[in-house]
Amino acid sequence: MSSNSRLFLASTGVVALLVPSLRAQIFSNASPQIPATASFTEAIDLADIDGDGDWDAALADGGDLGNDQNRVWLNQGGAQGGALGFFVDVTATQAPVVSDQSRDIEFADLDGDGDMDLHASNDSTLVNQASRFWINAGGAQGGSAGVYVDDTAARWLGLGAAGSSVPPPVVLAAGGFIDWTSDSDFADLDLDGDVDLLHSSRGSGFNGLVPTRMFVNDGSGRFSEFNPSGHMPGSFNLMNGEPGLWCAGIQQANTLDASGAFCDITTIAIGVELADTDADFDVDALLGERQLLPRMFRNRRADIGFLGRFIDKTGADMPVAQISGTLHMEQELADMDGDGDVDLLGVGYQNFNDVAYSNGGNGVWGGPVVLPGSGNDDNDVELCDYDMDGALDVYVAGFAAPDRVYRGTDGAIAFTLLTSGQSGIAGSLRSLLARAGDVDADGDYDVLVAQDANMHELMWKNESATADAHAPYLPNVRPIANQTAAATQVLALAHVYDNTSLRQLEANDTRVELSVDGCALPEFAASVLATQVARAALPGNLVGAVSWRFLSTDGSGNTGVSAQQAYSASAANPFAFGYGAGSPGSLGTPTVHALSVPFAGTTLYVAGKGAPAGTLSWLAVTSAPAPSAPLALPGLCNVNVLGTLIALDVGPTDASGCSVAALAVPAGTPAGISVYAQFLALDGQGGDLLSSSAGLQIDTQ
Repeated sequence: MSSNSRLFLASTGVVALLVPSLRAQIFSNASPQIPATASFTEAIDLADIDGDGDWDAALADGGDLGNDQNRVWLNQGGAQGGALGFFVDVTATQAPVVSDQSRDIEFADLDGDGDMDLHASNDSTLVNQASRFWINAGGAQGGSAGVYVDDTAARWLGLGAAGSSVPPPVVLAAGGFIDWTSDSDFADLDLDGDVDLLHSSRGSGFNGLVPTRMFVNDGSGRFSEFNPSGHMPGSFNLMNGEPGLWCAGIQQANTLDASGAFCDITTIAIGVELADTDADFDVDALLGERQLLPRMFRNRRADIGFLGRFIDKTGADMPVAQISGTLHMEQELADMDGDGDVDLLGVGYQNFNDVAYSNGGNGVWGGPVVLPGSGNDDNDVELCDYDMDGALDVYVAGFAAPDRVYRGTDGAIAFTLLTSGQSGIAGSLRSLLARAGDVDADGDYDVLVAQDANMHELMWKNESATADAHAPYLPNVRPIANQTAAATQVLALAHVYDNTSLRQLEANDTRVELSVDGCALPEFAASVLATQVARAALPGNLVGAVSWRFLSTDGSGNTGVSAQQAYSASAANPFAFGYGAGSPGSLGTPTVHALSVPFAGTTLYVAGKGAPAGTLSWLAVTSAPAPSAPLALPGLCNVNVLGTLIALDVGPTDASGCSVAALAVPAGTPAGISVYAQFLALDGQGGDLLSSSAGLQIDTQ
């Protein structure tokens, strides 16, 4: 379903018992295309590690078995020149030799250099050890893309020091700190354009006493703890009555207080999730809790780059009365009903049953929908549109029961359990985690599944034979208020969704399209970092009527757009002054305009206007004006700019009849430096004469 036809319908809270359509089975077993590991594999993740356009994989090994080597698999398409969707184990040549007890592995561009680094969440049950950072040697490192270096010691900052909650005896000399971590997640918690870390703990022996911690990225992939309380416990554990570290209030186990007076960040966290749950365009946190209530925390970010303490809203937001049992293994956030917010799917949330809950639009979940045929010891779910009908489907990693596939329903939270003949999933499995991705680049979502107990990992090839034709949709945009131009950037925020999991949105090409007074500027890149929140830093020095919108293009080339947005920007002081005279032709007299104030360290945008679309034109920015009156070129035009050419845009005008030149104003440029601009357009009539604008003097501020 395309973005402009998506129906925004609320969940009915009832499972639709639909008659399965007579379609061919969705998946076939392609496990012979992946290497054998013979390990206890807890997790698997997908990313393009070598920049060749296909999905590669990393595996977290060890788990309950003990310390083991995590693995890297390289897709043999792309730069390898082989068959897409066939993987080779390159651990021996492209990964550090490290044996650890890993329970999760996550790809993220930690240092912002455009390639994917790795983080392994490790367990100290057998040997004291830290979670590890593997840095991709490509990008800023200047080495080979897809080759990993263990840089754990350099990536944890300030542990055991003032401001850290990690006591010095818990800090390891080799870097990091002792913990019992089953899952970690990355997202831009402070909206400054890099990924931050939610580092969970389930506690020693699953005691649920060790706090989950937050760490903020310094922009180069180094992480300092976010601990506004300043409190450091005296041991591994955070006890009732101690400050809540990153959440407001006092630690109190299993509290239902939602006022900010109490919070509980010591849970048996098997899985954690990050997404904007309450539609305020910042990233909230959901901590798993195997035995008691999973915990919901709302982000109280005040501004860009600043984090306020999170508020424990479990008692207000979570469907407390609808969660039961003691085996809540995992949860996933996704827009299952297409109404523009994230809904919740909890694994084992009701006495082993997997249950979906609809979001009321404000982060409060209700309306439980039990997935039929669950009630097993399931371990993980992955939501994607596997049959390419536009609705999110569910793959369940069953562990103690066979894996299953549920077909989603467009516009509602309702799922139909497929038979093994319909899904193609069969066999005795020990599945711990599933990840979807188009590993063979045929336009649909395949699934890789981590297997416990030395069993061969699984790969299910999607046989839908239908390429993805469903565009991303961007239902929510945070407005930008009218403002006065300044040298600081303006933050633009939106929500992006698609017929896939939130983590895959990071691979989309998301950007902002912007115009000032009807003239389009170059597009601005936006980041979508493992959640649905899209962030773009727009120039704050613009002047005029600004029109803007987000766009997002998925891997199949489908593009969705947000609603058009607008604001007005003015200059505090005059900075652009017309002079000289233009020369009209049959096109009339064109004009030249400054679309931004030239503060030091910003970009000056200059536009020529007044020529028909497609007209050959010249827009020049120079260092000097004509010495007195305009330089008249008989039969051609008046010239108002001379001196050194600083910027030049030559070519046809755009669809709005504009030509735009961009000029970087170096940092440290003093106020009062003048440049001069003029716009000339080919007349196209009566001997192809030129029409020229008057001159424009633009002074730095």
